[in-house]
Amino acid sequence: MELAAAIEQFIAAVRLEYGYSEHTVRAYQRDLRSFCDFAEESGAHTLAACDLELMRGWLWQRQQHGLAASTLARNVATLKSFGSWLERRRLAPGSPASRLRAPKSRRELPRVLADEQITRILDRAARLAESGDPDQLRDHAVLELLYASALRVSELCALDLVGVDRRERTVRVLGKGGKERVVPLGAPAASALGSYLEAGRPALAARAEQPDATACFLSRRGARLGSNAVYRLVARELEREPGGGPRGPHTLRHTAATHLLNGGADLRVVQELLGHSSLASTQVYTHVSTERLAESYRQAHPRA
Repeated sequence: MELAAAIEQFIAAVRLEYGYSEHTVRAYQRDLRSFCDFAEESGAHTLAACDLELMRGWLWQRQQHGLAASTLARNVATLKSFGSWLERRRLAPGSPASRLRAPKSRRELPRVLADEQITRILDRAARLAESGDPDQLRDHAVLELLYASALRVSELCALDLVGVDRRERTVRVLGKGGKERVVPLGAPAASALGSYLEAGRPALAARAEQPDATACFLSRRGARLGSNAVYRLVARELEREPGGGPRGPHTLRHTAATHLLNGGADLRVVQELLGHSSLASTQVYTHVSTERLAESYRQAHPRA
């Protein structure tokens, strides 16, 4: 069987059958297209020609191009997933990728905002929303919700009106792997969301001939708000705050999780709030808390 055809079938399977997020599907697609290009340049067009040495050659080439260990680890995981799928479908007798080993990558702690930084960001957004401008009302609600409920940007953009329960102060979101969960939100976020739904959203919907009737958050043209717009909004706000690291919406999710743990929340509760399938994914935030504790100790203790 041709390698390119097998890759297309695999991508269709992970998208339609396994319910993977579009972000994961795109990552698989990028990795396997790169591998396919490398294989074809090496004269390997079929599955039978895709042996362990070819895979190692592709990974070595990517390493020489300066890719990070974390990216190479993802590449290995992609090849392993593809190989396992081929084996299950009996399209290949074995999975050479099962013998690949991912390079160990140093897990960096996520960027987390201090209490006063997130307060400044949300206060700025609230002041701008006082004008009644529909875009500012939406942006205030978006920022409050990202922090209050620790949502992924994909979950926020996919949020529907029917998923908002203003009386119970909860939102129902669809997370990774199609897993649904109900997440609470605090009073400030509920207030910002209410103002947006009452005044901002109708004004945004009125700008379009056929606005999205189901989406909670609308763009200025009345369509469902996209992740790129949310990235730009958060990046603009984070640029005003000192500190390095990523400037995307995930920073607000990291911040919310860390602040919860710093405030005494149980790790299992934070895991459920974040929608993590594994507790190990949530435990990174305990390291953030420990690092901050250690830094405070070094600065404050006379015999540190």
